[in-house]
Amino acid sequence: MVRVIDFEARKNDLGESFNVLIVQGGVMPVISKETGKFYMTIKKASVPCTLDSQTCQELIGSNLEGTVIRVETEPYSYTIEETGETVQLDYRHEYVNEAMLVEKKHMVNSADVM
Repeated sequence: MVRVIDFEARKNDLGESFNVLIVQGGVMPVISKETGKFYMTIKKASVPCTLDSQTCQELIGSNLEGTVIRVETEPYSYTIEETGETVQLDYRHEYVNEAMLVEKKHMVNSADVM
């Protein structure tokens, strides 16, 4: 289960506006690669949507079936807002739910049908 905690207006590469819902999963334990010590964290992800701002605002606080997972990516630089420190990351967080995974597994590419 994830909770909608916020939304943001963004622009695509063509300059068109769209909204994303910001969702967060539950608290989870992790071990620091740097220190080897245990700590708790929460994963967040942004989910593009076709909803207007009012609808997005109304969804804040609601729960959605699914989870936030870590997805490996090509390395990229990321600046931590609070400290200004720039770090190299090779992952991002993504929202998924069981229904999406089942549907994706059973999708047929139209090029494969012909």
